[in-house]
Amino acid sequence: MIEFNQKAEPSAEHNTTVTLSIDKRVKSRLRVTLDDGRDAGIILNRGDSLMHGDKLLASDGTVALVQAAPESLSKAEVKDKLLFARAAYHLGNRHVPVEINVTSDSPFIGTISYLHDHVLDEMLAGLGVEVSAVQAPFTPEAGAYGGGHHHHH
Repeated sequence: MIEFNQKAEPSAEHNTTVTLSIDKRVKSRLRVTLDDGRDAGIILNRGDSLMHGDKLLASDGTVALVQAAPESLSKAEVKDKLLFARAAYHLGNRHVPVEINVTSDSPFIGTISYLHDHVLDEMLAGLGVEVSAVQAPFTPEAGAYGGGHHHHH
């Protein structure tokens, strides 16, 4: 079994991929199946998590590109900057991991995605936010103390 025990440099060439849900990307020790079907183990320092695009280095030199798996998400599309801020505030007040994106054509139109939850959907609908269920990779913000998370727009 291949054993990944450290993150590789971002510039490292990868020769395999591993697609993981957010629940698996936040664990520092787990058994996985690489996208090519091989079994592997990930053993990182406690507290380390993986982001979409990270690379892992195995003891045998194998480099795996980490990809975010599609998941059931709620996607709030907000066209008003005040409503966008209110939606983000109320989700943050509930400590909900969120992915925030602003569209490139307008800095005040954006989306807030989170793991699908009908109660949160109803809360946002009550604020006047349009929410839809989607299947998509989930790459939530790392948080103020998590080293930052940057989207490429």
